[in-house]
Amino acid sequence: MAPSAAQYTVEEPFPISRVADRYLLFSIDVISHCRRNHNICGLLIGTIPNLSQQNVFLGIPVELMPEEARVLVERGAAYIVNDAEEHRKTFGEMSREERLKWLEEMDRRGEEVTRGVEELKERKKDKALKERGLRREVLERREGSVAESVASDATLQADSDASSDSGLGFIMKGSSFADSASITSASKSDGVANEASLFESAPASPAPSVVSSSTSKGLSSQKHFITPTTSYPPLPNPRDAGVELPVVPKSYPLFRYLHSLGYYHMPGLRFGCHYNSYPGDPLRYHSHFAATGLGWDDEFELLDVVGGGRLATGTKKAYMIGGEDVDIARRKAKGKEGAGLFSDESNEGEEREVRAFSIEWAAL
Repeated sequence: MAPSAAQYTVEEPFPISRVADRYLLFSIDVISHCRRNHNICGLLIGTIPNLSQQNVFLGIPVELMPEEARVLVERGAAYIVNDAEEHRKTFGEMSREERLKWLEEMDRRGEEVTRGVEELKERKKDKALKERGLRREVLERREGSVAESVASDATLQADSDASSDSGLGFIMKGSSFADSASITSASKSDGVANEASLFESAPASPAPSVVSSSTSKGLSSQKHFITPTTSYPPLPNPRDAGVELPVVPKSYPLFRYLHSLGYYHMPGLRFGCHYNSYPGDPLRYHSHFAATGLGWDDEFELLDVVGGGRLATGTKKAYMIGGEDVDIARRKAKGKEGAGLFSDESNEGEEREVRAFSIEWAAL
């Protein structure tokens, strides 16, 4: 059975961290919530500073376009947090009890991770034994038999040494066999001495191997130390809207209009436009539009429209240009004063403040 889509619930409004005028999401749950419920993808930018990877290997945090952060705030789904200032203010005012409670929570998470790691190691070990056609009981029995054979060999060696030292006269003095035996024993003793001189730091008994294995086992069973990716929920929801809304370009009305129709957006720099617009999740759909937002009275070159149409058509898209009629937007804003958030959704027959036109190049 497939796992449930949402394992954790995200309370709205959730925080968007503003770091150096960039809008970032650090929580996996919030990132999934934005993609699933708000048609917001963002871009993964997390990497190793001294070993940057390509975009397919990047991780959290997710960077949002200013338009994406703005539309989430206007919907009431998120709020902007000045990251550095909020950390200094909130964590500096935490009481000792709150700090201890937070540390206990980190310890509990570390113990959970440790248990998970140990269980994973045991499962891998069992799987490897099954693939080799062995069972753990058989392996332990073999290890026991090997230990017994080693002990019996040591007993036999001790008996042979005692018999050689007892002076049994089955080897005659002065015989060549006795001389060769003495030479062989001397060479063995010299070899042992040489090995001892070459490897003075090596242990003389196999006991340290047991110690090392137990040490490694102890290290593996140590508690993991967790560094959380977010400081939320210790950071409370702000009670005032002191942080300004994200500054957006003049293409924002087109973005907001398409977003209200359920489109997903990605940056469109590769295709010479503002946004690549997708009718659904970009992992499932090809982009339909290469969208460029303009001011209502802005002039534009016809050659730009031709070039954009040819490029978009060549990449199986339609080139879209659109803008906001300022007069209609002002009339609607006056009519909606005190009625809630601004919306681009219109009923049939109602004037739309945003109009969009798509262009395709028929010669390709």
